[in-house]
Amino acid sequence: MPGAESPSAGLLRLINGYQASQAIHVAAVLGIADELAGGPRAVGELASVTATDEAALHRLLRALVAVDVLDEADDGTFGLTTLGEALRGPAGAWAAFIGRPPHWASWGQLLHSVRTGESGFRAVHGVDVWEYRADRPEEAAAFDAAMTGLSRRVNAAVAAAHDFGRYGVVVDVGGGRGALLAGILAHHPSVRGVLFDQAAVVAGAEPEAEGIEIVAGSFFESVPEGGDAYLLKSVLHDWEDEPAIRILRVCRRAARAGTALLVVERQYSIPATKLSDLNMLVGPGGRERTAEEYAALLAAAGYELLGETPTATGVSVFEARAR
Repeated sequence: MPGAESPSAGLLRLINGYQASQAIHVAAVLGIADELAGGPRAVGELASVTATDEAALHRLLRALVAVDVLDEADDGTFGLTTLGEALRGPAGAWAAFIGRPPHWASWGQLLHSVRTGESGFRAVHGVDVWEYRADRPEEAAAFDAAMTGLSRRVNAAVAAAHDFGRYGVVVDVGGGRGALLAGILAHHPSVRGVLFDQAAVVAGAEPEAEGIEIVAGSFFESVPEGGDAYLLKSVLHDWEDEPAIRILRVCRRAARAGTALLVVERQYSIPATKLSDLNMLVGPGGRERTAEEYAALLAAAGYELLGETPTATGVSVFEARAR
């Protein structure tokens, strides 16, 4: 087929993917997409507002044209493509995070992680991601911004995919700053929510809906009692099996027989989840799992998996019941 990419060229494109990742990261940090929101601009203008070297910025912009993030007009101005427009949304916060030195360095330890099964992040920094961010507020803020950005579309899909209206009290365990819980209560005003996370995390919570109680603590020790449903979104994939089961057992101790547990995680059948699985390996040291693997975790903690509800965002809601 004329013009088809050769296997060698295709492989080299994948090998050099880090170059595109860093170029997009720098564009996100500089706010290039926001600067171009009003239309194409000249390099000199962009260099002035982003406090960058004009010649070096020009090279960056041309590289972004090569990966279809930007367009270059005949007059030399640069504008956003459809991909570039997306950089103004949740993807932009993730792009700004992934190129930060602590995260970037952990991927450089993938070989170590594959050989040992250990977190690449810990190999580089000597502590896990949670300890590292606890001592560095700027890194915690960057991570929180990335997670909040990525979660917006997912939160809306989860709130719509499951009938949360049948519960009186929903306890969001490890719920961050409350965005998902606020979305659930917006769909179901009769529900009362309890947001539970570490003190440093919930200190920055500003729930957008009334009826949310904020409780600080560790899900390795205890979670609030009295919930009709316990919600764990993007929590279990941060941990290997033993600590994941410990979290689930803590939730089980707080629950009554028949109480619902809702686990929101990525659908393993999606190709991107396989790469996310490596991100869990080199980062927090966790893993993505199949439905069967989640069922095994749940059974070990005293739950029965009732079913999986996929959403269009690539995550599923796994519904379980306390035995």
